[in-house]
Amino acid sequence: MSRNLSITPIGSQISKWGEGPIFWQDHLLYVDIEGHALIRLNVETYEEEVWEMGERIGTVVPRESGGFLCAGDSGIFSFDPNTGEKKNLADPEGDKRPDNRFNDGKCDPSGRFWAGTISTVKKTGDANLYMLDVQGNLFQRVNGVTNSNGICWNQRADTMYYIDTPTKEVWCYPFDNSTGRIGEKQVIINTEEVDLAGSPDGMTIDGEGMLWIAMCHGGMVVRIDPQRGELMDKVELPCVETTACTFGGSNLTRLFVTTGIHKSLEESNAGKVFAIDGLGVCGVSASPFAG
Repeated sequence: MSRNLSITPIGSQISKWGEGPIFWQDHLLYVDIEGHALIRLNVETYEEEVWEMGERIGTVVPRESGGFLCAGDSGIFSFDPNTGEKKNLADPEGDKRPDNRFNDGKCDPSGRFWAGTISTVKKTGDANLYMLDVQGNLFQRVNGVTNSNGICWNQRADTMYYIDTPTKEVWCYPFDNSTGRIGEKQVIINTEEVDLAGSPDGMTIDGEGMLWIAMCHGGMVVRIDPQRGELMDKVELPCVETTACTFGGSNLTRLFVTTGIHKSLEESNAGKVFAIDGLGVCGVSASPFAG
């Protein structure tokens, strides 16, 4: 793999805690969880649109019908960027507020929305992973997690990859794309056992089937072979809170990494989105919510 890399902060937005990037229609969509914002960044001109959401928002995906689907403090909701209208669709853990909120999520290859919760008070096993189907029905798919985070699927749509951050493990599940059901969990890798700094956070997959994972508190993204459970590559970034990543650009060859601001360290570009060029691999197109 080429090591002639370019790592560049882009855009003017400085997020308190950037997360959930997804590339859609020549733009990078992502959120600032602690800044209560949804951002749309043109990756060619670096022009930005920012919407104040009035709550912590953990993830965003585009909808086939227009607008966005989001998940945050108030549950899962649709958002119309033209009118600012929010419509709640599901709130399975409202009784746990403010201790729990929705965190990371994505759509599977059939356009169902998967999003999980986080126990912000770090109550072990008090969070869950949910699936919203295209008819608007909500199903609990993985229970007893603590900080639901990165999720993605392989191109054959027969395997789902998932992270519960405090475990420092990356899991895989057999996946039935026709029903959205998953099988028994298997552990791919424990990032602590391979001496990676930080904890696994947001995740994406490249065209060769390798996983790219942002290591929160670790200042890097790593490439994992899920078949062998091996660390293939790592790229260090100039700020410690690397939170999530996704491929984008005209040929899906640029890796975009969101970051956050550390509680005590002063880092000049913390909170910016970074673009990594020269990796020599491309990503996989994102799936919108089909409902």
